[in-house]
Amino acid sequence: MTDAYTQPSREWWAQRWIDVLESFGWTRRLARARTYAREGNVLNIDFQGAKVSARVQGTAPEPYKVSLSLDPFSDEQWSYIVESMAERAIFSAKLLAGEMPQNIEAVFTANGLSLFPFTKFDIHSRCSCPDPANPCKHIGAVYYLLGDRFSEDPFVLFQLRGRTKEQIIEALRQMRGVGAETTLAEPIQPTRSTTPLNLDRFWQYAEQLEPSLIVITPSPTSETVLDLLGAIPLTDQSSPISSKAVMEYLTAVYQEVSQQAVTIAMTAD
Repeated sequence: MTDAYTQPSREWWAQRWIDVLESFGWTRRLARARTYAREGNVLNIDFQGAKVSARVQGTAPEPYKVSLSLDPFSDEQWSYIVESMAERAIFSAKLLAGEMPQNIEAVFTANGLSLFPFTKFDIHSRCSCPDPANPCKHIGAVYYLLGDRFSEDPFVLFQLRGRTKEQIIEALRQMRGVGAETTLAEPIQPTRSTTPLNLDRFWQYAEQLEPSLIVITPSPTSETVLDLLGAIPLTDQSSPISSKAVMEYLTAVYQEVSQQAVTIAMTAD
């Protein structure tokens, strides 16, 4: 049977959270925790700022109390993070759309930080059960349910690091707004060409290009315009063609065209 917490269809940031936890060598404990999570033993999860509290039903009549937190980033660290995010428009677009940018971790590592727990000591958790092990199955079940919360709202992961969705969005708007005001305050004066345009030959250029001026490099990110636009909303249920099939086809076409463009550019006289 396919495990609900290891499906490839999960959003990458939620699966990354699970993968990080399972990499800490808690395989046997987390196996029992997955059962608790699947069977609905986690009765509730609440957030008090950057801290998480939950009630998990175990073998005792009364539910156990679980608390969990990560080390929050300082105000100065968050200012660097937001500034790095604001430099990439696609980050703001993705986050505003409720998605986690694929390479968002690079923003944190560039500032000497880690969005996800770097070691097991980065997670601070407690449970009222008598099991001395940490994580116990009750704490582990909360780990898995947090992954589901991350799928629903990626900003929950940021909240555990000390910033709410509203704070991040407002900071991004302010940061990008300052950049826009600077641009408006210093407009670029258009230059006039002293040579009259020949409209018949506007799109033609017969001169030899200087080879040293041509630099062909791969895209700095794996994201394409298809990733930015998102899934195609096909609403005709009677059609045998699914949105996923169309996206897979367009992705293959996009990659083939990109490869051919580079090949032509490299071999052109």
